[in-house]
Amino acid sequence: MKTIIWILIFLATFSFMEFMAWFTHKYIMHGFLWKLHKDHHKKDHDSWFERNDVFFIFYALVSMGCFYAGAETIFWYGWPLGFGIMAYGAAYFMVHDIFIHQRFKLFRNANNWYAKGIRRAHKMHHKHLGKQDGECFGMLFVPFKYFKK
Repeated sequence: MKTIIWILIFLATFSFMEFMAWFTHKYIMHGFLWKLHKDHHKKDHDSWFERNDVFFIFYALVSMGCFYAGAETIFWYGWPLGFGIMAYGAAYFMVHDIFIHQRFKLFRNANNWYAKGIRRAHKMHHKHLGKQDGECFGMLFVPFKYFKK
C-alpha cells in the first residue's frame, strides 16, 4: 500500500509542478523577478548560462530539501515529493532548454504535430520581449490552438 501512495504522490507532484511552472513564470518571472528572467527573452550577454537559470537552481534546492527530509526524518513523503520535482525539472529541461532553445544540439529533426505545437506556442510567448503581455503556459498542457496538422 505504501508503494501505491508513493507513486500517487510522485505523479501528483509531477502534475502540480506544471501548475507551479505556469504560476512562477506568469507572476514571478514576469513579475517581481523579471530582472532574472529577462535575459531569457532578450539575451544581453555572451555566457551560456543565463540569470534565468537561478529558477532551475531554486527548484533543485527544493527537491534536495525534500530528499533530505525523507532521509533524515520520519517524513518519508519527502522522497516521492523530491523525485516528482526532480522528474519535472528533467522533463522541463529536455523540452524547454534542449528541444526548444537548443542549448544542446539534440532533437533538431522532431517534426511531429506535438513538437510543432510546442515550438509554435513557445515562439508566441517569446515574440514579446518585455515583461508584459507574454502568454504564459506550462510545458505539457499547452493550449490546443497551437496544435495544427
